[in-house]
This record gives sequence, C-alpha cells and structure tokens, in this order.
Amino acid sequence: MSATPMLACHKLTVSVPGRTLVRELDLELAAGECIGVLGRNGTGKTLMLHSLAGLREIETGSVELNGETIGNIPRRQLARQLGMLLQSTEDPFPSTALDATLTGRHPHIGFWQWESEMDIDIARQSLAGVGLEGMEQRVISTLSGGERRRVGIACILAQAPGVYLLDEPTNHLDPQHQVALLELFRRRVSEGSCALITLHDTNLAARFCDRVLLLFGDGDWLIGRREEVMTGETLSRLYQTRIEAVPWREGTVFVNL
Repeated sequence: MSATPMLACHKLTVSVPGRTLVRELDLELAAGECIGVLGRNGTGKTLMLHSLAGLREIETGSVELNGETIGNIPRRQLARQLGMLLQSTEDPFPSTALDATLTGRHPHIGFWQWESEMDIDIARQSLAGVGLEGMEQRVISTLSGGERRRVGIACILAQAPGVYLLDEPTNHLDPQHQVALLELFRRRVSEGSCALITLHDTNLAARFCDRVLLLFGDGDWLIGRREEVMTGETLSRLYQTRIEAVPWREGTVFVNL
C-alpha cells in the first residue's frame, strides 16, 4: 500500500432512514489495485460508491482523493481524477456513440472550446477498446442494452481518471464481454490507476480483484485479500443462501447450492 492512497475513507457511515447499511468503513485504494465489492441488493453498495465519489453528502467520516478532502476539490478537477460508471444511464437527447463517448473528455477541455482531434481520437480508441469500432455514428437509441452499456464504459475510459468507481459494470453484458471488460480495467490498473468495482458474480470477483469488500447490509463489513475473505462460510452469510467453495484447477469457484 502506498504512503498516500489514491482514494481513502475513514469511519465512513452510510445509512438510509431507520437503517445503517455501512458503519464506520475504513478503506484505502492504492495505485495498481482493484477491489471488488460484494453484497445483496440493498446493502449499500451503490450509496457507498456515491459517497466516495462526492455525489452524496457524507453523514459521518471522511473521504480523501490523493490526500485531499473530496469536498474541497473543485468538481472539474475532481472529474479529471475520479470517474464513476453509474449502474444505469439515461439518454434524454439523441446522439451518436461517438458523441456520447466524447462527453468523457469534457473535464479535460477548456470552457468555450471544442473537442480537439486528440479528444476525438481518444474517444474512437475507447470505443474500439470495448468492441464498438465502426459503430461511432450509430444513434444511441438503436443500440442494444449491452452495446449501450459498452458506450458508457467507453465514456469513462475516454475520461481517463486515476480512480475508477464502477457500479455493476457487467450489467447487460454477455459472458464474453464481461470478461473482456474486466480484463480491460485490469490493464488500466496495471498502468497505475485503481478501481473499486461492485459485482454480483463472485467468480468474476475472485478472478479479477486483488481484495474484496463484503457489505452485509446491517452495518457490518469485511475487507481483505480475496483468498482470505471469499470462503463458503462468509459468502453464505453475505448472501443468506448456501454457497460452497469448490477447488478448481489452480483456484476456487463458488457454487450456489
């Protein structure tokens, strides 16, 4: 762990009326690290990401980005350093896949300036990175759910932040694209970025994440290296259904029984 984490929270509490979802979370995310977040629906995964991104008022505790309190960072500067992929997106205005991807470049473009050739090239490369090369001029409304999801991912790739907060990025994606997506972000992480990813697939978390954060929904949480935290016992408690860890090849797969 580096001396100054890229993203950190201390004693962060996330709650909804009448219920504490995450109590006094301590988390540090370093360059080169990918942390997976697992938990049932309604356990606070999305709200926690929103708190870390500065999109939700912090109830108690603190969040720091590169050593600076996140609330003190101007939004434009924040968007250059941190990118968040929302669980779902809406497209109120007609646009092409390229136009939508170019919005990821806006934090890097000065006021009253148009996108440069470099920005357009980055957007094209981002679309190619998610398998949408040649579809730059497709209107968003004509894309499938999986293709639209990949445009959203291309947008955050074009944004090129150091910290990626990804809320269920594999939504709407088939197995091929799920794996390709997580491999893509692992490459970004290996180049000096970091990622915090909420997932529902325990086997993808075990395959691609260095550490795993478990949110139990009653305030309790557990974080550690995937091989230490992800056991049949802890996952059965997490999901409130029987899950068994089965040795397979050189690792482990998790089966819902």
